[in-house]
Amino acid sequence: MLWRVMTDTAAGVNAHAWRAPSALADQVGTAARQWDSAGGTRRLWDKDASLWTGADEAKWLGWLAAVDAGRALLPKLHDMAAGIRRDGFTHALLLGMGGSSLCPEVLARTFGHQPGAPELHVLDSTVPSQVAAVEGRVDLDRTLVIVASKSGSTLEPSAFQQYFFQRIAAVRGAAEAARRFVAITDPGSKLEGQAKAAGYRHIVSGEPTIGGRYSALSPFGLVPAAVMGLDVAAFLDETARMVDAIRSAPAATNPGVSLGLLLGTAAVAGRDKLTLIASPGIAGLGAWLEQLVAESTGKNGQSIVPVDLEALAPPDRYGADRVFVYLRLATAPDAAQDAGIAALEAAGAVVVRIDVARPLAIGQEFFRWEIATAVASHVMRLNPFDQPDVEASKIETKALTSAYERDGSLPAETPAVSGGGLEIYADAKTASRLAAAAGTGTPEAWLRAHLASLKAGDYAALLAYVEMNARHAGVLQRIRHSIRDRAHVATCVGFGPRFLHSTGQAYKGGSDKGVFLQITADDARDLAVPGQAYTFGVVKAAQARGDLAVLAERGRRVLRVHLGTDVAAGLETIARLVDEAPLTPAR
Repeated sequence: MLWRVMTDTAAGVNAHAWRAPSALADQVGTAARQWDSAGGTRRLWDKDASLWTGADEAKWLGWLAAVDAGRALLPKLHDMAAGIRRDGFTHALLLGMGGSSLCPEVLARTFGHQPGAPELHVLDSTVPSQVAAVEGRVDLDRTLVIVASKSGSTLEPSAFQQYFFQRIAAVRGAAEAARRFVAITDPGSKLEGQAKAAGYRHIVSGEPTIGGRYSALSPFGLVPAAVMGLDVAAFLDETARMVDAIRSAPAATNPGVSLGLLLGTAAVAGRDKLTLIASPGIAGLGAWLEQLVAESTGKNGQSIVPVDLEALAPPDRYGADRVFVYLRLATAPDAAQDAGIAALEAAGAVVVRIDVARPLAIGQEFFRWEIATAVASHVMRLNPFDQPDVEASKIETKALTSAYERDGSLPAETPAVSGGGLEIYADAKTASRLAAAAGTGTPEAWLRAHLASLKAGDYAALLAYVEMNARHAGVLQRIRHSIRDRAHVATCVGFGPRFLHSTGQAYKGGSDKGVFLQITADDARDLAVPGQAYTFGVVKAAQARGDLAVLAERGRRVLRVHLGTDVAAGLETIARLVDEAPLTPAR
């Protein structure tokens, strides 16, 4: 088989090269020539909506100028950070969801605690035990709270804000509590009005022409960066090198455009599972990339499905539907990853190598991937800036929380089958199909029948509405790898509700290739949401049930497994049942 290697060579830019079979490489080469002949890069910077669907895309391209806008914000960021250090804050707690929380999480995981600055923590879960766990990691008396919400009315950040404001005000009083809060939100939002009325320490305006998932280089990323002590000026200077290279390079060697053309062309050809392998030092990038790619391309029956944190395996464990992207940190590479990627290349896999020169250069990747995702959406003829199916889940969740406020409880539900500490829930159509396939009414049989529906080109996704901690993640990783290694399909793990604002769009609006196992649990301890009738546990339950309803309404293969209060034991039971399921390579 013939192979081609495409690479960009711009000075000072994170190096990027890819290998693909000659047929795919020829298709990408043709797409690159067509892009250049049509003036694609110029039209992108001119905000030409006809590059996509000709709808409202032009109004969502403010991120193209985010580096320049960030530089204009530097004096304000410097003064804000200096004041926070001067006042002795030891922790910063960012409350957000999706685009407002994922970039700060990448920064916190990549750079850690900077000397002399507050340590940054991020909360983006309504699971009561996770809210309590995050609260336990900070000293609220010395914590700066950052409420980040573009719309200013998103359910989760609003609930987090109410909870932590009350917690601090109970000790320090409302006026002093407000001096410990910062708001990042679009002008005129509900949050802006609340912050002004309460007297928040700072209110920083977002850019209305930048959507949440494209906001990493906007105030939603730069304010937390400054607060945690990063050199934001140097960060933006690094990122500007990528911006300049993308604006000037022809498509074939353009570090953003060429990647987007490859991803879009590969997806159309059936290689629609974007498998992300990142060096340990920059592993946090994967969760941010999940949202950017899945929420942008997962609609109208198409999708590029990001696969993050799946451990590398021998080439024979994978199907023919993968594109592998290796984000390699040049200052701290992982030898096992190097060897695994080399084996995949030798076996003929489509592999993209991106060498991230240093941690501070991850800003280059934010911009590269924003461009690449927009260009891939061009190839797929999609609007990369809307998220219709995320909104559908929000509507279902709102209906359920409203029912709770009206009736004092969520609508009653009855499991289809139960046993061994597990309850199984499914919509009527799925229940009928699985009952016939299982032959017996036990959770084990239904789970086996559900997984047996996997076929070549599918993926399995674990949607876990449980606390995101190392123990739970470890068991979920074992489950996914058990499925991957025997069925040879891509696997995803998402913690609810955060994935609803991310991969949830692709799961519902993308191609019908997912086999979903939703996992819910009872709460050993619940937490009240101040000013509301519902609790965090009720919100979490409503989000899970709303998610299940929309997946079922879209005809997705989805099954819900409900655990008791011992989540770890329940997950171990699921792991055992999956291990015992007679999976074979999907055909």
